[in-house]
Formats: sequence, structure tokens, C-alpha cells
Amino acid sequence: MTEQTVLKQVAEMARIADSYVSAWGDEAKVEDETIVRLLASLGYDTSSDDALLKSAEKMHKKDVLATVQVVRDEQPVEVELNLGVSARESEFSWRLETEQGEVFEGYLQSQIVRDERAEGGPLVFALPADLPWGYHTLQVMRKRRKAPYEMSLIITPKACFKQDQISQGKKLWGPSVQLYTLRTQHNWGIGDFGDLKQLVADIAARGGDFVGLNPIHSLFPANPEGASPYSPSSRRWLNVLYIDVSSVAEFALSAQAQQIVGGAEFQQRLQKARESHWVNYTEVAELKMSVLPLLFEEFKARHLSKNTERAKNFLDFVEIGGDSLLHQAAFDAIHAELHAEDSNVWGWPVFPEKYRRFENAAVQKFIAEKQEKVQLYMYLQWIADGQINEAQALAEEKGMAVGLYRDLAVGVADSGSETWADEGNLILDASIGAPPDILGPLGQNWGLPPLNPQVLQKTGYDAFIKLLRANMKHCGSLRIDHVLGLLRLWWIPKGENATKGAYMYYPVEDMLAILALESHRYQCSVIGEDLGTVPDEIVDILRDAGVHSYKVFFFETSEEDGGFISPKHYAEQSMSALCTHDMPTLRGFWHCDDLKMGKEIGLYPDQEQLDGLFDDRLECKQGILDSVAWHGYLPEGVGRDASQVPMDSYLSEALQLHVAAGASTLLSVQLEDWLEMDKPVNIPGTVDEYPNWRRKLSMNLDEIFAQEAVNRIATNLTEVRAKASK
Repeated sequence: MTEQTVLKQVAEMARIADSYVSAWGDEAKVEDETIVRLLASLGYDTSSDDALLKSAEKMHKKDVLATVQVVRDEQPVEVELNLGVSARESEFSWRLETEQGEVFEGYLQSQIVRDERAEGGPLVFALPADLPWGYHTLQVMRKRRKAPYEMSLIITPKACFKQDQISQGKKLWGPSVQLYTLRTQHNWGIGDFGDLKQLVADIAARGGDFVGLNPIHSLFPANPEGASPYSPSSRRWLNVLYIDVSSVAEFALSAQAQQIVGGAEFQQRLQKARESHWVNYTEVAELKMSVLPLLFEEFKARHLSKNTERAKNFLDFVEIGGDSLLHQAAFDAIHAELHAEDSNVWGWPVFPEKYRRFENAAVQKFIAEKQEKVQLYMYLQWIADGQINEAQALAEEKGMAVGLYRDLAVGVADSGSETWADEGNLILDASIGAPPDILGPLGQNWGLPPLNPQVLQKTGYDAFIKLLRANMKHCGSLRIDHVLGLLRLWWIPKGENATKGAYMYYPVEDMLAILALESHRYQCSVIGEDLGTVPDEIVDILRDAGVHSYKVFFFETSEEDGGFISPKHYAEQSMSALCTHDMPTLRGFWHCDDLKMGKEIGLYPDQEQLDGLFDDRLECKQGILDSVAWHGYLPEGVGRDASQVPMDSYLSEALQLHVAAGASTLLSVQLEDWLEMDKPVNIPGTVDEYPNWRRKLSMNLDEIFAQEAVNRIATNLTEVRAKASK
């Protein structure tokens, strides 16, 4: 065999694509060196061709019975046995125990569907057809063999859950907010779960059916300036800075906490943190972490030491959280201690060697000796979990169809608790991103290690299932960031730039089926963020799986004439929006503030390119005005020449109602656009050039909902959506 074919053959077994269609529509080849490095990161021996083939044969050798099989409703349940021709069918029997505890048994002989062993294929037998949804255990016994062969058999619905109102055609709307941007008179300088409850009540009272959130995954309490919600420490736990401190039960009981918070100096710091237009994460963390440990002391004295009902609830939470909660709490406790000694300790790659892996002896010693420090972070997770749960319960009580709509980030930071305690689920020698495209000619490297698809299958998708469960509890809908990642992710070898990557394919059908099962269990509908380069093959797969697509008005243009598609022609199974957290606000877009700022911070070194972008923007604005006017949503007195028309509350509302009248089941709006704000919350592609993830809303929630213009737009959205429902 030539060198080329061995590498390509093994790449195909590993499901690494050696070419892809670029954003410009042509075929781009992947460098051999990239494939070699990615195979090595997956554990293949790449030292020579022979070694590579041998390791591939070993890794892909079929077991008698696969570890896991996922079957959707109404598909036949046919199981393959990889046996030699000499194996006699009469020697085998099977036993299936369902998750619900039912047991089915039988002999292989009577269930055989086909025998392809003579051609090197499997022996295939059938199981009963109408099995309930769930995670079942199948055992195949062989005479004279001590242990049975075992498989996890997962039976799932055909498509994801949808709320009754959605199934009945009701068109819903709600704001999508970055939680930290909310301002109130009582928060501690950052939007918190208490503010979220207030917003839920305000939106429910005005006819909205959901409140969308940025990812609220755990970040780095000891390094609070690492604030990107899309680079979490773990996707299974919560950001404890979102705790509403004064509504924790122990706060009212702790004289010491009350005394500190009531002090003049503390009150001044609180006021300053609230009034700041940008979240000062370091100050917020200092304020909260100077009080939260006192509440834990109070909890220990009043509850843990007396084994009260509240203590039992906490201990149950710890038990259910299991190893994953211990990883998170131990990481945060060690990080806090090391960061206090040296403020440059940003994550575990710069921990002292002895603390760099969870399983190290020094870490185990720390956990044993400093149990209470670790337990503090478990307590904080429990408090955060209870507070987000209260917000969802309030939404349901107020009659919202969906309630909270959470956002699942595409990966985890390579310096946080999940990678620190990883047991082989993640590939630490690679990171994910995006290949070069028109907006980003250098591609993107997000610095997030990917899940290993081979380990996922070997472990019955355990890590994926736990991830969904952690994110689907306490919400009515889950948005999956970069949902295309269920089909394929752009893997980049560690230390390389994004042009040196390749697409790794995932078991998309299995993962979507499991997503559907968990979504029914948690009564949680699913939205897939499918922006960017979307391969044709995924569009139908996602639609059939009941995943709502994502339609951003500015990107929905016709291929024929480049004009804007009428929102009435959007897919019904979708969420539409005018702007997202990665885009300028409506006002910022209309007045080209993003381009002006981009020039200032050096994103566009080429003046000619920048001039072209200004010209494109004007053309785009003219197209929007023409489209909105043609559909009858342009108010009297708003001009028709885009070069002369400013963005004001009338035009902003017109655009929102134009999209609201469309076909999408869900409509997401932004409070920033109600307040005519111009600064973005995030500028993609920047790190230090702009204070991303820090910009707050321009006024308090009380003030927002006292505004006539805001109440008018909320009323009109509710009316237009009701009309669209009919």
C-alpha cells in the first residue's frame, strides 16, 4: 500500500475528512500533517504506516456485541452479533431489562432476521418492536461462557419535545438577554438570578412567553475576569457569581453578614459597582466572596450540624452531583487558594505540578484536609441551582409557554475543571473552531478541546447524556450553540492556527435521538444555532429531529437577487431574531458603529476593504427599508432613502414587528434595541481590544418597564404575534 492510502484509509475509519467545501464553494484539501496529528491525538500510533494500520485495526475491531445501539420509535430493533461462522445459534439466549424494570427474554434461534457471516458480516436478530423509551440493558448469553455480552439499548422518540402551545401553532416572543447586563437597585453590580425573576415577571405580564439567557455555565470564581460565557470551566455546573446573595436563606440569619453588608464602606462599594456601565468582575467577586462563606458558616451551624431538612436537601444534591460536583468544587477551592497567593494563576495549566490533575495524590490530600473549603463550593452550586429553579417555577406560575431558554456553549475552556478532571472524554491535544470564511479569512480557533466521538460511543454517550441533563433541568427550552457540531466539528491540532484543521464527523443520528429522548424527559424544546457554513446534509436531519432552526433577519437573503427574504417565508420550526450577542445592536448596525469601532481597534487595516464594507452596509440598509415598506410596516414620516434615515424608536419597532409578523414559531428580541443602545456586548475576533461580556443595559429594570415606548412595543409584539398565529 502507498503511504497516501494508509493515511487516508485510517482517516476514513476515524471519520476525519481529508477535504471539505470551502466558504467560496470550491474543494479544499486537508494537509497530511494535520491528519497525522489529529490521529495521534485520538491515540493512533502514527510512527509508521504499519504501526498506524495495526493500531487502527485494534481500535476498530468489532466486539461480539456493540457497546451501545440507539433506535428511534417505529424503527425495527435489530441487533448485530459479530460471530464466526462456526458459532451455533442454539448456544445463545438473550435477556433485555428495560429502564422501567420490565424483563424480556428469548432464544436467538427464534429471532434471527438474517445471517451474513459467510460474507464476513454479522448475524442479526430482532427484539420486540414496541419497547418503551429509555436506557435499557441487553445481555446475550452463550453456553459455557461465564459472562454475558452486554449492550446499552437506547429507545428514543423520533423528534424533540415541543410545548403544547407550540404544537398548536401559537407564535411566541421573548427577550434574549445576557444575564450580567441586567441592572437593578438591589443587585451587587452584576445581573443575578433575583433580577432574572423580576424580568420574568415583567415579560410575562406583557405577553412574552420566554426569557433567553447567555450560557450560565460555571466560569472561574477565582479568576473572575475570565468572563466569556462561551469558555466555561464546566458546562455541567453554574456560574456562582449569578447568586442573588441577599435572598439566600442564610443571609437573613447571619448577623455577621448583615453587619458587613450594612457597613458604610461596603454600601459605597455596592453603589459604585451598580452604577458602573461595565461589569467590574473583580469587584463583584470580591464583594460576593466576602459574604457567601459567612452564609455557609451559618448553614453549617444551623443545618448541617443538626441534620435538618434543609441539610438533607443539600446532601442529596451533593450525592446526585457525584464525581462531577466534586471535580468542580475541588477545582474552585484549589484555584482560590493558589490565586490568593499569586494573582497570575489563571487556570490549571499554571498550577504547581502536583495540582495539575484531579487524580494526583496532592489533590486528594487537599480534598481530605480542606473538606470545608471544597464543601463551600458545593454549597454555592446548590444555592445557584435552587435560584435558577425558582426563576423557571415563577415563569410557569405566570403562564409562560416556555419560561427560561438556556444556551449550551459548544465546548469548555482548556484550563477549567472539566479538562482538569477529564477521564478521556475530551481530546486535549486539539481544539475546535471554524475554517476560513468570507468574514474570517484566517478561520477561528476557539481554544476549546472537543469531545472524543470514539469514547462517546464506547461509553454509551454517557458524557453527552449528563451534559444534556445538567442543562435541561430548570428551563423550558435549550439553545445548542453551533448545533452543526453534532454532525461535524473543525478540529485544529494543539498550537496550530485555524487554517490547519480538518472536519471530524460525529454520530449525529445517535446524538440527535438521545437529544430527543432527554428533551421529552425534561419537557424542554430545542433550538439549534445553525449559522455559518451549513452543510446541506444537516438541514433535513435537524428539521426531522424537531430542532428549531435559527433565522437572523440580516442573514436571510435570497440567492437569486440578494434581497431580504420575507419573514413570512421563514421555516415555521425556527426562532427568528434581528440581532444576536455576536452582532452590533440595531442602532449600532444602522449607524455603522461596528465598522467605525473596527477601524479604531485595528480590525480593518485595509482602507479599501473598509470602504467596501461601508458601501455594502448602505446597500443592505436600503434593501431593508424597501422590504419593510413593501410589507407595510414602515411608519408614516420615516423616509425611504437609507443614507438619510436614522435609526430611532419608530424604525426599530417597525423592524421588530416586521419579523414578528413572520412564520417563525419563536421570536427573540433584545432589550438593547428597546433602549436604543449602540454599544455591542461582544465583538467576535477581539480579546483585549474591547471589553467583551461586560457592557450593561443603560437603565434599571424598574425604569425600563416604566417607559411608555417599551410598554407600547411589548403590547404591539404580543398583538402581531397573535395575528401571525392565526
